[in-house]
Amino acid sequence: MSAEPSKRLSQEQVQAIFDRSPFISFLALRVVGLDHEKSEITVSMPLRPELERRSGTGQFHGGPLASFIDTVGDFAVGMEVGGGVPTINMRIDYLRPAIGDAVTGVARVRRLGKSTAVVDVDVFDASNKLVAVGRCTYAPQTG
Repeated sequence: MSAEPSKRLSQEQVQAIFDRSPFISFLALRVVGLDHEKSEITVSMPLRPELERRSGTGQFHGGPLASFIDTVGDFAVGMEVGGGVPTINMRIDYLRPAIGDAVTGVARVRRLGKSTAVVDVDVFDASNKLVAVGRCTYAPQTG
């Protein structure tokens, strides 16, 4: 399931891409773990007032969570192929409100083929409760 080692990105390289992206840096995503052997990446996103469902609730809005899932899934593939990849399809099941000061997403590549890649993303809230599950399909070519 792994790509050419020369194209693989390190945790620091993925974080640098996040920091250069206007949208991803607005979300303040931080790579907290990256494991090529498991084809897995772990990323966190802090709660900001602009991301709240309703002011003062401490709940993440579903829109930023969808963007988070897409980005974390994208870079589960991107870390293997050398950069961000186009999204083909995405499905999200919201299981409960995401409450607290941050969420953590763990993305696992289930299949990395020549034309498509399938990734599962689990999102946990600050109390480590599973709050959303995403299944994403990407075209595994950078661009």
